[in-house]
Amino acid sequence: MQALEVLCRKATSDDIETLFQLIKGYAEKGIMLPRTREALQHIIDTFVVAEVDGVVVGCGSLSRLGDDLVEIRSLGMTEGYRGLGIGNKLVESLVEQAKALNVHKVMALTYADNFFKRNGFSIVEKEIFPEKVWKDCVNCPKQHACDEIAVLRTV
Repeated sequence: MQALEVLCRKATSDDIETLFQLIKGYAEKGIMLPRTREALQHIIDTFVVAEVDGVVVGCGSLSRLGDDLVEIRSLGMTEGYRGLGIGNKLVESLVEQAKALNVHKVMALTYADNFFKRNGFSIVEKEIFPEKVWKDCVNCPKQHACDEIAVLRTV
């Protein structure tokens, strides 16, 4: 089987509708916070997309939470492209961004802890993170019964 050629690049305004639809699919399943098109426009510079044959098939964003902490958010893949290593490439691209910012701690809140463990993350207690990590929680229907798993990678 031929290896998939995946290009990870910074997202642009042209990607907003694709990002919106991708994130919406996860949000409808209750495993990702929804983002409006307007919100995506404001934070588009935080997103990386994965392309296969010129088609965006995955995304992820990096949110700065402090001097030495960033969070991977909105990491997702189009149906049919999961399990092909594209998520690994997106995570590595986001980790490289963290390194370029001289940030040494990369965290995520996830239901896919085994995926993150395969990418060098460890499970940690959510309580170790500063309060600003939780600013999006007010928009989450599970805010008072959060079942996400916190993961952390030091780079």
